[in-house]
Amino acid sequence: MPDTGPILTVAIERWPITGGFTIARGTRTEATVVVATITDGPFIGRGEAVPYARYGETVEGVAGSIRSLGDDIAAGLLDRAALRARLPPGAARNALDAALWDLEAKRAGRRAWDLAGLPAPPDDMVTAETLSIAAPEAMAAKARSLADRPLLKIKVGADRPLDRIAAVRHGAPESALIVDANEAWSPDQLKALLPALARLRVTLVEQPLPARADDALGALGPSPVPLCADESAHTTTDLGRLATLYQAVNIKLDKTGGLTEALDMLAGARARGLSVMVGCMVGTSLAMAPATVIAGVADMVDLDGPVLLDRDRSPCIPYDTGRMGPPPAALWG
Repeated sequence: MPDTGPILTVAIERWPITGGFTIARGTRTEATVVVATITDGPFIGRGEAVPYARYGETVEGVAGSIRSLGDDIAAGLLDRAALRARLPPGAARNALDAALWDLEAKRAGRRAWDLAGLPAPPDDMVTAETLSIAAPEAMAAKARSLADRPLLKIKVGADRPLDRIAAVRHGAPESALIVDANEAWSPDQLKALLPALARLRVTLVEQPLPARADDALGALGPSPVPLCADESAHTTTDLGRLATLYQAVNIKLDKTGGLTEALDMLAGARARGLSVMVGCMVGTSLAMAPATVIAGVADMVDLDGPVLLDRDRSPCIPYDTGRMGPPPAALWG
């Protein structure tokens, strides 16, 4: 690597999850993240990403992809536009894209949302808080402890989803509810569940069918509960097809490959009449920070990753009873 110019470093970090986190695909006890740091004299830009096996990613592979661009960064050959041509959508590109946004904001002495031409995120954004899969009784108890949260997200699988959703509704009668099946249902199961979900006042159903099978949604007719694409929604190029099947899309920066593509996806979703959720993997406040640029204008926010951890970074995004603020400038952007 050249001796002059910006310096790229990559770190792999592990952050314990409080009590574990269970979705339809399994249980995790820690969040393993990859952090890219670009140092240019007095200015430091950082980005955090979460490699996800569902998309064929490994921690080592993501870290290696980032490191492979160190010489280009040192030579000043890699900006955000060039990055989109060098790496595919995914965690590696997200970490570098976030670091480049942060570095640009630090150099300019401005916030990232100003650079993006968007309003500052509010100090009291409602964010979902997530209940992972457990016995219905345990989920009801957890819901009672979170009943003052305005928005809860319920992870379910193919086994007894309605019992679990009803238990949460009983425990948190006034909270808005998102149900996330993480691709676990069949078309017949979804069709059978939808009327009950409407009666339980579910606000949104996220990725009910496997991404490879979501064309089956077209045969189900109008849904009484809006459906949101997650695993099916990666980049702007997906939106044309998804707009014929779903009413909303979940924009996650680890899928889009960063805030740069996510902003295009936001505009594309709006142009097609789709509602927008901004979501996350389980990570620290550094991973959530770039997504807050979109959260300020999204219809629904699900950026509770740090709430699930034993501890967070310092400084961090402020979270309080289902609401969150923007990231402090010392953290990102």
